[in-house]
Amino acid sequence: MSDGLQQELSDGILTLTLNRPEVHNALDWVTREALVSALESASADLAVRAVVLTGTGDRAFCTGADLRVPMPTPDQPDGAPKKAQGDIARGIASGWQRTVTAVLDCEKPVVAAVNGTAAGAGMHLALACDVVVMSDAAKLVPVFVRRGIAPDAAGAYLLTRLVGVQRAKLIYLFGDDIPAAQALEWGLVGTLAHGAETLAIAQAMATRLAAGPTRALSVAKRLVNRAMDADRETALRDEAWGQELVMTTEDANEGVKAFIERRDPEYKGW
Repeated sequence: MSDGLQQELSDGILTLTLNRPEVHNALDWVTREALVSALESASADLAVRAVVLTGTGDRAFCTGADLRVPMPTPDQPDGAPKKAQGDIARGIASGWQRTVTAVLDCEKPVVAAVNGTAAGAGMHLALACDVVVMSDAAKLVPVFVRRGIAPDAAGAYLLTRLVGVQRAKLIYLFGDDIPAAQALEWGLVGTLAHGAETLAIAQAMATRLAAGPTRALSVAKRLVNRAMDADRETALRDEAWGQELVMTTEDANEGVKAFIERRDPEYKGW
């Protein structure tokens, strides 16, 4: 458990709140690890049927990494460099790439309530979510080129698939702020909300998801996430096996039974 991450489970919805407002909800390594652990646990927890990810306050969703809190490192031999070859790449892979992957691989739908600025890796964290609700006062900030660094946290992978090659290059080569209206127009987010209503709208959407057939939603999420990478043969094979898995669930039986009986289904999540 980390003080930087608040967790609340209610009515099947796990709300994860990044709680470091003094640094605009930038994540230190402790909070980042807590977030990964919470998302991984949510996959196996039958009590969790949807996840909401947001930040404390109305100024920032997440502004990426808090570089003032270094990760612990093992003792080095005398004369060894502070950063040996491979250390940076290993840190990226086990750090922010792992964090974004935890969102993509979570078996429950993840709804982002982007309550304020999402910058750097924090922008990528938001865009990895399955449903993105963004405050009309918020903005996305692809800050990398301004700092003389390349995008990380799976950003180029995510953005190119969301907006295409030309717009992804515009975003990363110029590094201009992306206001909420532009983010909606470009397909980076799905829904805009008015300021303080952002979390409420995200929670309402999560409520609908939490009442749905959880395993079917999980398979649908996986199929869509893989679709841009798979060839046709692989995609159709995934689809067939996805249906095989889903059709053996109690929720699938309930869905068919409810249709025949002309009533609303009551899904349990398994």
